[in-house]
Amino acid sequence: MASESGKLWGGRFVGAVDPIMEKFNASIAYDRHLWEVDVQGSKAYSRGLEKAGLLTKAEMDQILHGLDKVAEEWAQGTFKLNSNDEDIHTANERRLKELIGATAGKLHTGRSRNDQVVTDLRLWMRQTCSTLSGLLWELIRTMVDRAEATQLWGHHSQQHGCH
Repeated sequence: MASESGKLWGGRFVGAVDPIMEKFNASIAYDRHLWEVDVQGSKAYSRGLEKAGLLTKAEMDQILHGLDKVAEEWAQGTFKLNSNDEDIHTANERRLKELIGATAGKLHTGRSRNDQVVTDLRLWMRQTCSTLSGLLWELIRTMVDRAEATQLWGHHSQQHGCH
């Protein structure tokens, strides 16, 4: 979870961070497109925490319900980003905490930000590759259908034209 300042690294520095550095460090403009896989990863992680005995079933259900609401807001275009949201993870965690309170903090138990980033990117890449593969097959089928429907000059009735 983020510090009281709302920043992931807020407790490690003294004084204000230069606004240029804050802008450079913020990735929310890019990774906001990862909202769906971030929610999926968080849901799976909460199930793992419950299975390991680190969350009660009630806590897991509360987190899952909150994450469903976060996903619903993103899908409907009503999710509101906050100026302290550095990335998709802090945005979703902040909103989850607003929705369900302190239980949201338990989702971060034993979880590193690097693990979240890698998990999100792998899930996104898998979904994107699957989508691209389907679109590529559709393109190939269309090209084959059009090729079969097109009569080539000089070729008909199994006879080749002059060379």
